[in-house]
Amino acid sequence: MLAQDLLTSMVAHHLEADGTVPDDSRRRTLLLSIERFVRQHLGDPELSPETVAAAHHISIGHLHRLFRTRETTVAAWIRRQRLEYARRDLADPALHTVPIHLIATRWGFKDHPTFTKAFRSAYGASPKDYRHNPVTVSHRQETRHSVPKRRPVPAP
Repeated sequence: MLAQDLLTSMVAHHLEADGTVPDDSRRRTLLLSIERFVRQHLGDPELSPETVAAAHHISIGHLHRLFRTRETTVAAWIRRQRLEYARRDLADPALHTVPIHLIATRWGFKDHPTFTKAFRSAYGASPKDYRHNPVTVSHRQETRHSVPKRRPVPAP
């Protein structure tokens, strides 16, 4: 379905027949383009809903409406992406010698305290604690947010 939407959008663009592309396909294609743009610019501390909207020639309101289907805000999604990439770097043994503040900066966080607070809120541990023991911290995070398991129903 996604490939079909992208192909339809591309063909319509080249034929200058944008009006024939279904609105749903156009929205999904635009959202994919926005997500790709955000991932490519995560290291830019100035990345914001305003810069994303401007880069795609849409209003900020339109951008927020697109993200309503994700049940998150644009800013929250950007922050979540930044945190996830920073978390991966912190768990990477090849990057163990890279200072935490440089990892935070690499992914667009303007200062170390803001990064530490956001990381602790998202993962339940400081970046330093996570780096030293990502498995234990990940397990605590999963346990904290996991849905209680249902008890098996006894056989009749």
